[in-house]
Amino acid sequence: MAAVGVHEAKTNLSRLIRRVNSGEEIVITRSGKPVARLVGIETPPDRVLGRDIGLFEVPSDFNDPLPDDLLGYFEG
Repeated sequence: MAAVGVHEAKTNLSRLIRRVNSGEEIVITRSGKPVARLVGIETPPDRVLGRDIGLFEVPSDFNDPLPDDLLGYFEG
């Protein structure tokens, strides 16, 4: 983990971002004390459509009206 001062970070931000993109972690210091950490963002994996097919089946009564006692909770 490398440490750079605030002034150097402002001056060389593009270079530091390239280093972070390659997996490095940079600590930004002010007067020798750590004040921030520059790290890369992990991109989420691509979503795969249909990967849950077969794990859930919609019940046949899904669209049927709710029972009166349960409907009362929704209607107040």
